[in-house]
Amino acid sequence: MSIIAWLILGLVAGFIASKVVNKSGEGLLLDIVLGIVGAVVGGFLFSLVGAAPVTGFNIYSLIVAVIGAIVVLVIYHAIARPRTI
Repeated sequence: MSIIAWLILGLVAGFIASKVVNKSGEGLLLDIVLGIVGAVVGGFLFSLVGAAPVTGFNIYSLIVAVIGAIVVLVIYHAIARPRTI
C-alpha cells in the first residue's frame, strides 16, 4: 500500500475507533497516528490467531485496523488518563 493509502486507512480507522472508545475524536493527527499504529497492531493480532493481516485498502483491512486501533486507544487511555488521588 502507498503512504497515502496508509494515511487514509489510519485516519478512518482512528476516527471510528475514537468514536467507539470515547465518543469524541482525539484530534486529526492523533487519530491518524493511532489508526496507523492500530492497523499494525491489528495485523499482528490477527496473524497470531491465523487470520490474514491488513491486505490492502479494503473493508477487511479497515475492520482489522479499527480493532487494532480500539486496542491501542484503550491502552492509550489507561496510560495517558490524568490520575487523581
